[in-house]
Amino acid sequence: MSEVSFTQVVQRGCGIDIHRDEAVATIGGEGLNTETRSYKTFSSSLTELKEWLIENGVTHVAMESTGVYWKPVYKILEGPELTVWIVNARHIKYVPGHKTDKKDSAWICKLLLAGLLKPSYIPPREQRQLRDLTRYRTKLVQQIASEKNRIIRILEDCNIKLDSVLSSTSGVVATKLIDKLIDNGKVTMTDIDEVYHRNLSASKELLYMACEGFIEEHHAFMLKKIRKSMEQTQEVIDEITERIRQLLSPYENVVELLREVPGLNTKTVEDLIAEIGLDMSQFPSEKHIASWAGICPGNNESAGKKKDSRTNPGNKHVKAVLTEAAWAATRTKDTFYSERYHRLASRRGKKRALLAIGHSILKSVYFVLKTNVSYKELGADYVRKQREEKRKAYLKKEIEALGYEVELKKVV
Repeated sequence: MSEVSFTQVVQRGCGIDIHRDEAVATIGGEGLNTETRSYKTFSSSLTELKEWLIENGVTHVAMESTGVYWKPVYKILEGPELTVWIVNARHIKYVPGHKTDKKDSAWICKLLLAGLLKPSYIPPREQRQLRDLTRYRTKLVQQIASEKNRIIRILEDCNIKLDSVLSSTSGVVATKLIDKLIDNGKVTMTDIDEVYHRNLSASKELLYMACEGFIEEHHAFMLKKIRKSMEQTQEVIDEITERIRQLLSPYENVVELLREVPGLNTKTVEDLIAEIGLDMSQFPSEKHIASWAGICPGNNESAGKKKDSRTNPGNKHVKAVLTEAAWAATRTKDTFYSERYHRLASRRGKKRALLAIGHSILKSVYFVLKTNVSYKELGADYVRKQREEKRKAYLKKEIEALGYEVELKKVV
């Protein structure tokens, strides 16, 4: 059986299979014998790898996006001499049962030379640093949320039902009552009178009944440490936020433009800029950025018919930010997004409607960044009028199909 050959597109290239402690590199192309070498992932060893590639006239390098292991390799290899591609591991999967490190690197090299690889978007260094900060901040916010849940569980263990009568156990009233429980082991009606205000939905008596638990020294100790952990974590979040604001200070006008989009606040704008950047030339259209983010339906066509399909795997961080923004947008009053969400949710369900709103927000962000023009709010009436026009056109078509002529006149 003859070997299948590919048309060569890249003159000389290298495929690298990366691991924590080793990088296996295979070079090939015009005038080169296919050769595979293994290098340690120390900086000096990777510098030797770069020199070997340049000596052999290699112009393009491709490697999998394996965890975080590709990052130091990319940083050392990137430069004017080499075009370095990071490619999606799903796009270069080798035949099952024949997987070795040498075969992996040779297969990547073969696909690279044939022009069958698509490079992933690698943001510039400044944006990568901003990403590190925003993603770390998100983790810390999640950590505080976990600590809040831990407080609720400890209070339930003491049969203290603050979570049942107050909207939040981290609010001002709940915080003061928990302080009383930690210091005194109980809450009196005098304590309730001191913290109570008329905006609370629960009565004083109900609030007092919720605090009639049995807090022990162990519970008080745990609550103290959790509260201390939350305070320290919040301090770190504030410092990181200040650092993010410093990095984005040259682009304050862009941040303000994006804040006009319903559902977006300063934090979500910062997170989005860190993930998608400010240069929209990398995305030919709003459809491309939606596909890259994994916020639009995938392709599922058979026998000429398009079917419903799941969204493509995309940038999970962008998807999370857009979901958060979409939830906020649905709670705005008399806006295009809120009205459209309620229309879609009644027909397609809340999850799909939320995804659609996230998609619309991303499109708005794309055009704001591309044109540097502020967002124009269409209003809730736009959706209603649009639906009315579609319904009129549909009913007119149905009547005309029965052989009648229709002239629509609005009743005054």
